[in-house]
Amino acid sequence: MISVLAAQIKEFKKPSVLTPVFMILEVVFETLIPFLMASIIDDGVEAGDMRHIYIVGGLMVVAALCGLFCGIMGGKYGARASTGFAKNLRQAMFEKIQTFSFANLDKFSTAGLVTRMTTDVTNIQNAYQMLLRMCFRSPVSMICAMAMAFFINAKLASVYLAAVCLLAVVLAFIIRRSMKYFQMAFPKYDELNASVQENVSGIRVVKAYVREDYETSKFKKASQGIYDIFVKAEKSVVLNMPVMQFTVYSCILLISWIGAKMIVQHTLTTGELMSLLAYCMNILMSLMMLSMIFVMMSMSAASARRICEVLCEESSLTNPENPVYEVADGSVEFRNVTFSYYNDSSKAVLQDINLKISAGETVGILGGTGSSKTSLVNLISRLYDVTAGAVLVGGRDVREYDMESLRNQVSVVLQKNVLFSGTILDNLRWGDENATEEDCRRVCRLACADEFIEKMPEGYHTYIEQGGTNVSGGQKQRLCIARALLKKPKILILDDSTSAVDTATDARIRRAFAEEIPETTKIIIAQRVSSVEHADHIIVLDHGRIDGYGTHEELLAGNEIYREVYESQTGGSGDFDEKEGED
Repeated sequence: MISVLAAQIKEFKKPSVLTPVFMILEVVFETLIPFLMASIIDDGVEAGDMRHIYIVGGLMVVAALCGLFCGIMGGKYGARASTGFAKNLRQAMFEKIQTFSFANLDKFSTAGLVTRMTTDVTNIQNAYQMLLRMCFRSPVSMICAMAMAFFINAKLASVYLAAVCLLAVVLAFIIRRSMKYFQMAFPKYDELNASVQENVSGIRVVKAYVREDYETSKFKKASQGIYDIFVKAEKSVVLNMPVMQFTVYSCILLISWIGAKMIVQHTLTTGELMSLLAYCMNILMSLMMLSMIFVMMSMSAASARRICEVLCEESSLTNPENPVYEVADGSVEFRNVTFSYYNDSSKAVLQDINLKISAGETVGILGGTGSSKTSLVNLISRLYDVTAGAVLVGGRDVREYDMESLRNQVSVVLQKNVLFSGTILDNLRWGDENATEEDCRRVCRLACADEFIEKMPEGYHTYIEQGGTNVSGGQKQRLCIARALLKKPKILILDDSTSAVDTATDARIRRAFAEEIPETTKIIIAQRVSSVEHADHIIVLDHGRIDGYGTHEELLAGNEIYREVYESQTGGSGDFDEKEGED
């Protein structure tokens, strides 16, 4: 885990080294000040030597200024190192997430990934800064102060040693008790973020169903969970301060009492006693800072593990050693394909799929809810790998292709349409970043999107809000189709992507496809028979198996499921799942 995190320090190694160096120098200068103060009292004040007072006092000022400079530089480099480390961690996680397959993403919730890149990284950033500054400063300060104390008077210094041992035992108990609560806290942040994310993204549904009170209650429960855990953790951590104060004041009283007797016996000078008291504060303050470091480290350890889970996750999909970069054509073939989302799953999502689609064909796919229509087409662009069998595109197994090259030739308009914040042109150019405005207008005409875009005040420069909230469902679908067409793909997959448009517009889109992109293989998943009845072939899926394959007329004559769907829709109900209910 440490090596994984340390690899992200990168260009911030220099400030990461300079920070502890300056911290150690600051401690050295601070340690000299009580020693010089003792000299002023014993050899200057009591002896009445003003020259000695001026010389040693000047040295104290120089030592204080040097310590101040080292402290400032340590803070400067520590801030640069910790913020840079956090920046690299976020960048590394984001880049890693981009390489994940859908199977990898299924292992992490969206809220969990957001928490890892925000709260967890912030914890690591704070812990790293404290590590560079206090974790070097405190032990060195304690060791130097202890050494000077023993140098002045070993008998009194042994009081410090006993206090250090006592505090070490108490701190170990506190840290062990609080650490388990900190480990429980961060998964609760995932729940909190999930609650906020669901509420904000679905705010229209929340208000439509008047569920504000329910959502507020759910958020309050998630927030209360974090509160309860941190209260338990803080109840343990809060013991640190009273124990520390008790020890500090006990040491001061004990040293003052013993030291006063030694002064009377002429075995200790007043200046030495003052120095010992100053070193007492140095030692015990260093211990207090160390306790804070241990608490911070115990809290950040849980965050570090969560971050490493993302950084160490390897994509389940990788390029072959010598990938193929050219897709010959848009032909698709499924050979004895079986597929399940989890390797240890006993139930396959797709079973015994054998299918051939020629380049340029239009193929429709019908099936009830849960019949694995989307799972079938996801295998074409290798969003998942088959469990058994093979999927061929352009005559080659998809696992032989460079994934980027393959996906550039397979355009998918997903079931859930997504638009990003930016202008309409910005969204369209996701299909081709170098596309001209005329190219964008052409594909919008094919997708029947031009008619509503040109009515907008700013036309193609109209700003789309995050998630496309300022356009309707049908408009969003047509923009996504246009974006997919801009890639000029060899295979176009429409995953129920015309469900929100009227049947007349749906027919115009299909007619435009037939006339303008005849060489592109078009695979259309639909719930309406009217969307696929003119396709070259239609596939009927039922519970992950091909139940029927043929033209509209052939399926009407020979496939019971297709015939029932057709009759129910032409009869007026339009409910594909009416015959059996939802799977």
